[in-house]
Amino acid sequence: MSFQAYLDNIEAKTGLTPRQFVALAEERGFGPGTKATPIVQWLAEDYDLGRGHAMALVHVITKGPQISAKHVDSGGTHSDPTDELWLDGAATNPHR
Repeated sequence: MSFQAYLDNIEAKTGLTPRQFVALAEERGFGPGTKATPIVQWLAEDYDLGRGHAMALVHVITKGPQISAKHVDSGGTHSDPTDELWLDGAATNPHR
């Protein structure tokens, strides 16, 4: 599953866009430099997200929307069409 697909699935499950999760994380004091464990625990407890989905959000919360170019059109498991994840909701994603 691509990183973007993880984010889109999270939105479908929770009704929150990735950008909304980033804002919620910032309110909790999570951001660059935060370890994955407290973020994963928060997402599991409050939103019932599994580790894989939570780790996609950990990346966005701690590193921003940029992903490695090695995932762009790689044909691999995490292949995405662009090196920047769309955070504003699946319905408005120009790469769909």
